[in-house]
Amino acid sequence: MSADRKQPQPPEDGAATGACATSLLLSHARLADGRAVDVRLVGDRIEAVGTAGSLGPVAGGARVDLTGHLLLPAPAEPHAHADTALSADSPGPAPYDVPYDGEEVQRRATEAALLQLGHGATALRAHVRIAAGRGLTSLDAVLRTRRSLHGLGELTPVAVPRLLTGVAGAEERALLRDAVRRGGVVVGGRPGGDPDPAGHLEAVLTVAAEHGVPADLHTEGDDPVWLARLAAMAGELGAGVTIGPCAGLARLPSEVAGRAAERLAAAGVAVVCLPQGGCGEAGSRGVAPVGLLRAAGVRVAAGSGALRDAANPVGRGDPLEAAYLLASQGGLAPEEAYGAVSAEARAVLGLPEVRVEAGFPAELLAVRGERLAGVLSLAYSRIVVHRGRVVARTSAVREYCDSAAALDLPRQARTKRPPEPGGPQAGPVVRS
Repeated sequence: MSADRKQPQPPEDGAATGACATSLLLSHARLADGRAVDVRLVGDRIEAVGTAGSLGPVAGGARVDLTGHLLLPAPAEPHAHADTALSADSPGPAPYDVPYDGEEVQRRATEAALLQLGHGATALRAHVRIAAGRGLTSLDAVLRTRRSLHGLGELTPVAVPRLLTGVAGAEERALLRDAVRRGGVVVGGRPGGDPDPAGHLEAVLTVAAEHGVPADLHTEGDDPVWLARLAAMAGELGAGVTIGPCAGLARLPSEVAGRAAERLAAAGVAVVCLPQGGCGEAGSRGVAPVGLLRAAGVRVAAGSGALRDAANPVGRGDPLEAAYLLASQGGLAPEEAYGAVSAEARAVLGLPEVRVEAGFPAELLAVRGERLAGVLSLAYSRIVVHRGRVVARTSAVREYCDSAAALDLPRQARTKRPPEPGGPQAGPVVRS
């Protein structure tokens, strides 16, 4: 596991460039350290970073003016639920209990992925239920979604069986292996829903080891004996192991939770917490003890969890909201909180590190604002860059009536609009 925790290194200059590579200049952006810079992208890499106004685009390349924007490494979503997303208003039983039509799953999964992409998450890991009697219908639908998103973002499904032990679990054990053979699928599991949680864990990690893929398990983390066994087994697995949301770990006595966290850290097990709410695969809400885990050396990322489904009727699927909650309620500094949804989330997903430096992947998010704390508070307008090109834009406009014009309000841009009946009368327009 130690190899999985090494910091990725940027490629040699020119590794991703070529004669036909596209180029994009991001001009007059502000970085988190306060510098104003130009950033030139060629292909899917950052080709150069210089002081604002010092760089020009490659001949034929495009330019995006990022004046007034903070430029950050793009966040990633390490724990979504693609098959149940946006199903809260659907009639009938919850999608955990009955198979949905594959086209319907694909439609909702695509809409949810685009929503999260618009927030800035250029890579997503999405849990998908597989079960005896419903087979791989939902997983195949999410795989079709992944193909349809090619060039916009990266979607990796996690195949999540419910029952893996004993004679009754034979069908789902076979399904899990079949799911991994589809390619690009992470092995998942829900040990708490199996009569034999330890056997469930062993079955999941066995399949992961057989195929050389990561494992991502749902758990409340409230059983220190089970966590110790997980740590012992994970230490022998060649691929990464992630668990979450681990809210139950916060309910254990601090000394017990501390010892469990130390074992997880030693085994290289990462934890994904869900500050925005729980998910249908875990029984209760709450947030994992992020400070305790980080102090023990555990890699902690933050995800969104359920998105408007039976487990959570609301939800934005917004990584910046998760970071905001970690800062406002979890006691993390804004830089640490954003790291949980960007650098740490990318590491959990096995993706290369991103820095706004030459040679690193061009996976970036520009948000209107000057400082990270302000961006986490009011992140309205965003520009998302994936593989060196703009793939999503969100622009928010706030309008005030004339009475607001007399106030000494800071404004990033102001224009006049004709009066509308019953609306603001030719007041200032502020882009946020």
